[in-house]
Amino acid sequence: MAEGRDFSRAGRSGHTYLLGMPESKKHPTRSVIDQVPKVFRLQSIKSRIVGLALLATLIPSLGMAWVSYVQNRAALTDKIAEELRSVSAQTARELDLWFKERLYDIRVFASSYEVTENIEPARRAAGGGSAGARLNDYVTSVEERFPDYEELIVIDREGQLLATSAELGGDVHLPDGWLDRVAAGQVVIADGYWDEKLNKTLMTVAVPVTAANSSFVGALVANVTYRAVLTTLLVFAPGDSGDLFVIAPDGSEIVSLRADTRPRAERGLSPAVTETLFASARTPVTYPDREGNEVIGTLQRVPSLEWAVVAEITAEEAYAQIVQLRDMTALLVLGLLVVVGFIAYWLGLLIVRPLDRLTKGAAEVAGGDLEVDLPVGRGEVGYLTDVFNGMVQRLREGRQQLEELLVTDPLTGVFNRRHLMETMKNEARRSRRSKKPFAVLMVDVDGFKKFNDKHGHVGGDKALKAVAEVLQAGTREVDYVARYGGEEFLVVLPDTDVEGAVRAAERIREKLAKRTVVAGKRSVKLTVSIGVAEFPTDGESTEALIVSADVALYQAKRRGRNRVVRVGSRRSTTAAKPPKKVTGKNSAIGVAKSKTNSRRKAATKRTRKTTKAKKVVVA
Repeated sequence: MAEGRDFSRAGRSGHTYLLGMPESKKHPTRSVIDQVPKVFRLQSIKSRIVGLALLATLIPSLGMAWVSYVQNRAALTDKIAEELRSVSAQTARELDLWFKERLYDIRVFASSYEVTENIEPARRAAGGGSAGARLNDYVTSVEERFPDYEELIVIDREGQLLATSAELGGDVHLPDGWLDRVAAGQVVIADGYWDEKLNKTLMTVAVPVTAANSSFVGALVANVTYRAVLTTLLVFAPGDSGDLFVIAPDGSEIVSLRADTRPRAERGLSPAVTETLFASARTPVTYPDREGNEVIGTLQRVPSLEWAVVAEITAEEAYAQIVQLRDMTALLVLGLLVVVGFIAYWLGLLIVRPLDRLTKGAAEVAGGDLEVDLPVGRGEVGYLTDVFNGMVQRLREGRQQLEELLVTDPLTGVFNRRHLMETMKNEARRSRRSKKPFAVLMVDVDGFKKFNDKHGHVGGDKALKAVAEVLQAGTREVDYVARYGGEEFLVVLPDTDVEGAVRAAERIREKLAKRTVVAGKRSVKLTVSIGVAEFPTDGESTEALIVSADVALYQAKRRGRNRVVRVGSRRSTTAAKPPKKVTGKNSAIGVAKSKTNSRRKAATKRTRKTTKAKKVVVA
């Protein structure tokens, strides 16, 4: 037992024994390496940088020059490779996004009512008539508004040209059998062709046009310019002498930064270089270009297309820094013995301070603070800081967009029901504290179901947007307008009594009565019925207040629509003539009475415990 206790003490003193042998004797090299930082107090980054600099001064000048040259060349090679990979990858992503946006635009153009409804009449008229004129007007207006499209062409299912946005256009540069592929629902793309008239390269895209019954009726062909692609290439161009260009699978050039300065015969890559780049995608490859200069390049495929982005830079420019470093090494060694301490300490601060700021900023972001904006320096740490700031900015924008989506109705742009209910609860609490009333308007579009059935969902959406615009224009900045559900809207008027609310409702009703909505080829007028209720007179809770406003709304409906009614009032304001009475249980009034009575009974049961209705007659 005594021997066991002595064995344990020996282990605590730093010599852990195993079968009678200390670990320091088993791994002497590791023990010495672990002790060096402790002896020279090199635990911090700054102290280690200073120690490394002092150690480097003891190395013979020739040896140091050789090691520096080799290491810096390797580091520069990696940096060049990473830069080229980053440039080609970012350009490929931007090009892929650009193509998807153009394809989406073309599909939207092809699904337009002007195209789908006029293509068959224009075909029967051989491209003439009013339908052909409308098609020409439509594609011309679209081409004028969207500069990325040089020409838009409408072709029927038999291949006959019906309309074009260009005066001397109409040429379709697509592979054989393209119309059959489009009829099968495919998108046909031509890599690009040189337009001698316009002296520029264009890409041709064809999408199918289907009628309302999903039958194929023709195709929309778009000649797309590469103006936006060239702008992207200019943004991501590597170095001063570097080039960034897009090639097809056979190596032929589609668009390039230097496309205007080189003859067309010299554009593109040789078959051998093209094969090597595609086989070594994202890996830097050294090869001679068409001018005989040695270049370093990488290739990145574009996901949505068969194209590829090639980023290249001349070897002379790429290794210019290493050549200069080689020439300066001898001079630096002589001065290093004198200023090594100062330089090492300064470098330590230069490296550590940005890292400390970045670490602190990351901790703040992790804690939920997205207002972090770090100063951006130069070099790799500066690039990392810039990326970090961009990431935080995108998080801020994403949070803001998410907050807007949570409170906004996507169709009308007004607040949604969820946000309105929270607002009403807050307004009710404020009203109780300030002893001031507020009012609500329950607005319902008259005859909306018939309007929707007659003019379609698109016309119904236009009607709802028009009502929302009138509500926003007819209310104050402090008021809240929200879509309550379907064709119903709810307006909250803070610090407003029932008389003021009735006047505001009447202004809204009159404005909307003067407004017209374009549905198809007709201009249709809309009317609304509005129910008015006041807090806390007509309801001591938000739910009860809404029920009271809803009851008033159905009173307005029963009295003939297009009018304003407040809770408990036997009078209403309206500019419409009273409707003719129709008797019978199947009449509109009979149905409205039945619905109103059932809803009023339910509303009375819900509000009986919370409020007592007061009979107030609106003057």
